[in-house]
Amino acid sequence: MRFRSRPFFVVLLLALTLGVPISAWAGGVSAERASVRLRYGLAFREGAQEAGPAVTYSGMTPNDVALGLSAFGEGWLGGWASVQREGFSLSLGSDSVTGGALVRASVGPAARVFLGPVRAELSAGYGFAQLPVFSSSTGQVQLVPTARHAALVGARVVVPLPWRLRAEVRGELPVALGSTSNGFAASGALLVPVLRRGEWGGALVLEYQYVRDALTTADGVVSRQSLSRAGVAFELSLGGAEAEARPETGELVLTVVDADTGLPLPEARVVLTAGGVEQAPRVAGVDGRLTDVPLPPGEVLARVSAGGYLPAEERVTVTAGERVERVVRARPEPRVGTLRVKVVDARSGKPLPGAAVSVGTTELRTDATGQVRVEGLGPGPLEVKVSAEGFRTAQEAVAIAAGTETELPVSLVFGRQGALATLSGQVRSVRKGKPLQALLVIPEAKIRRRTDARGTFQVQLKQGRYRLVFSAPGHLPQTKVVTVRDGEQAIFNVDLFPKSR
Repeated sequence: MRFRSRPFFVVLLLALTLGVPISAWAGGVSAERASVRLRYGLAFREGAQEAGPAVTYSGMTPNDVALGLSAFGEGWLGGWASVQREGFSLSLGSDSVTGGALVRASVGPAARVFLGPVRAELSAGYGFAQLPVFSSSTGQVQLVPTARHAALVGARVVVPLPWRLRAEVRGELPVALGSTSNGFAASGALLVPVLRRGEWGGALVLEYQYVRDALTTADGVVSRQSLSRAGVAFELSLGGAEAEARPETGELVLTVVDADTGLPLPEARVVLTAGGVEQAPRVAGVDGRLTDVPLPPGEVLARVSAGGYLPAEERVTVTAGERVERVVRARPEPRVGTLRVKVVDARSGKPLPGAAVSVGTTELRTDATGQVRVEGLGPGPLEVKVSAEGFRTAQEAVAIAAGTETELPVSLVFGRQGALATLSGQVRSVRKGKPLQALLVIPEAKIRRRTDARGTFQVQLKQGRYRLVFSAPGHLPQTKVVTVRDGEQAIFNVDLFPKSR
């Protein structure tokens, strides 16, 4: 293979490296503070000297060794240095004509900038290179390493690849000092991380470099050459150029379900508190799931609410770079209510301990404070009977609401049984059974009284026949005729019909 075609492979390598889609990058390149790279490889050389002894040469030489160093502070400014030994041999047929070693060295400041996940470095400095010039003063062609002093301008671009690999592209342009020279150097490398110990990292480097030089000495000797290098290197870095960039957030996935059935609760409302900051409410999907929620590392409090369910909470610890899944179980709101009955003496208002309270088939006795508590009652109207020795028995109507405690005060009248009849009940609307605050009028007893907020009423009457007229805003009035006897306890409910529009 003729080396004049090698620039094509350099261009192809650069295109493949820079053409990697950003979406495929595994992560950013971290800001290393220092690196040392030692390379060993082969050199493929092709060249010619056009003045003096006309010499053309090509071939491969081993033992091509290079050492490179770079260091940066906390900011953008740093420095670099490198030294390289090139083996050289010139053969005529199977006979070695001349040989030796050539040295290149460079040093200077550098500046770096980060373009998203890509790191770019620009450098300028001094370069020393020994280039091959030949002499035949003794009748035999000999290699005369000729020094070139040059100002170097260079650049390096490091690009992250999938699977934590990195690609590196370098370019260098020498501007000769004190002689006529031109040329360039371009290289590409693939870095494979092989170890990590704290902030120190190591990577295996597969490198290829193409160099072209042209030199005209003060004596008018013209030498041109192209040089291809392929080698393997090991790079030791501080600060981790190949270290993975750790994500700054974790991911939380919540599923909200019914605690009894395990079925998902669609469109549940979720409020997350992370780092002491309460975030805007989120709504779970129709499957009860809340997904793709990025959160900072630490403890997260999730508060969940849904219609017909008690509020629920769940604490979750989120770790950077990890996905955490939790199931939040919400319990349905209670579908029963509680009744608290307080019995007092109507004369003094003092509590009556030991009074018998009957609620359906359940009979309890009041405590020292004259109270009794009945749990697990279904919602709706309920009849309560209260009796105590020496007092007239009272019957009350009360409406029980689910999930709440209803209080019922009862005043017992002291005296013989049957002296007065007691009428009690509840006024409701036929529309969903809603209790009404209604007006009760009993013309014969000259009674005009309003029901309480629960629509209940209680009146005491002498024996006889009475008309009870009930009326409420927005409803048709209703009249009931009742006959009572001494000591009778009567309870009934009244349902009023809304006025037609």
